Amino acid sequence: MRNIALSLALFISVHAFAGDPVKLREAFKKSYVAESRGDLAASIKALTDVYDDSDYGTNLRLGWLHYSAGAFTESQGYYQKAIDLMPASVEARLGMLYPAVALGQWDKVARQYEEILKVDPKNTKALYNLGLIVYGKAQYDKALTYFSTGLNLYPFDYDFNLMTAWTSYRMGKMREAKVLFDKALTIAPDDASALEGLELVK
Repeated sequence: MRNIALSLALFISVHAFAGDPVKLREAFKKSYVAESRGDLAASIKALTDVYDDSDYGTNLRLGWLHYSAGAFTESQGYYQKAIDLMPASVEARLGMLYPAVALGQWDKVARQYEEILKVDPKNTKALYNLGLIVYGKAQYDKALTYFSTGLNLYPFDYDFNLMTAWTSYRMGKMREAKVLFDKALTIAPDDASALEGLELVK
């Protein structure tokens, strides 16, 4: 509890009072309005006019806006600054995924998911998507670990049931695969992928 309080105090002292809060609030307001009318250049400028590289929120939003504008490398730079400021931030790492995916940097995508799981071991988005990445590389032992962890958290989730079933099938675990394909069909009757899997394990 003391460590949490200390971390919160440090965050407030370093970040909350960076710059003029009134000017920052007005800049964010202008940025939101400009984005809502599709003017990304004006939305970005509203924040760069008051930019302070030590402000987490500004870096996070500039990461999003540059991604939206198709400036993927610049987007990554801002997301990385946000991560450097708050290393335990899941939202900044999830943000970093957008430009990384757009650039086809799959190793970076996997690395971000791994870092998210270090902070939040029960993050289902990271568990599922990292499972898909390693499944695609035929690393079925790793995939099973990610999918089964998600399945234990959400036992009646279609995606986790289906992919745990397919991974079990690839590993020759036919009995487990059959049970999971059946459960996937209970959740999503007539699902083509689950029906295909069930035929294979008969």
